[in-house]
Amino acid sequence: MRLVSILVASAILAVIPGTAWSQGFITPYIGYNYGGDSINCIGLRNCEEKHKNFGVSIGKTNGIFGIEQDIAYAPHFFGDRAEGGNSMLTVMSSLLVVAPLGPIEPYGLFGIGLIRPHTIAGSKNAFGYDIGAGLNILFGRVGVRGDVRRMRSMQDVTLFIFSGEKLEFWRASIGLTLR
Repeated sequence: MRLVSILVASAILAVIPGTAWSQGFITPYIGYNYGGDSINCIGLRNCEEKHKNFGVSIGKTNGIFGIEQDIAYAPHFFGDRAEGGNSMLTVMSSLLVVAPLGPIEPYGLFGIGLIRPHTIAGSKNAFGYDIGAGLNILFGRVGVRGDVRRMRSMQDVTLFIFSGEKLEFWRASIGLTLR
């Protein structure tokens, strides 16, 4: 009788859904690139002519770990050029380490993905990585997110003003987080 009770209790516990601790999120954002190969902005504060970027981060956290897919586009990445239009597309998959401190969530991240510069001379796909940190301030299911990331290609890029060099730049952004 005791064995039957244990088996029935185990079966009931196995099919009862548990509490879901994972949090999905989507964060549309705007920002700008600076430093490295971003010609117009030398630093985060030392920037005379900011060229905006925009994008979206979609991810999920569970406790202190999470994953994120980030897609960003920066028109005029290399500045306004007489040669014509230029842009930068980045698509990164990152691992997050989050400090869930209630409504304030600082995080760090590291990811790999695609860095794709485009100029009048053509486009080049390059494998790259990002590393960064940020802060979510949540008000229930909505919040504000600030983020700073370093992007770098792992492959040399021969395009436009680059002659067999790796691309490298920083991105600062602010967005609206929806959970």
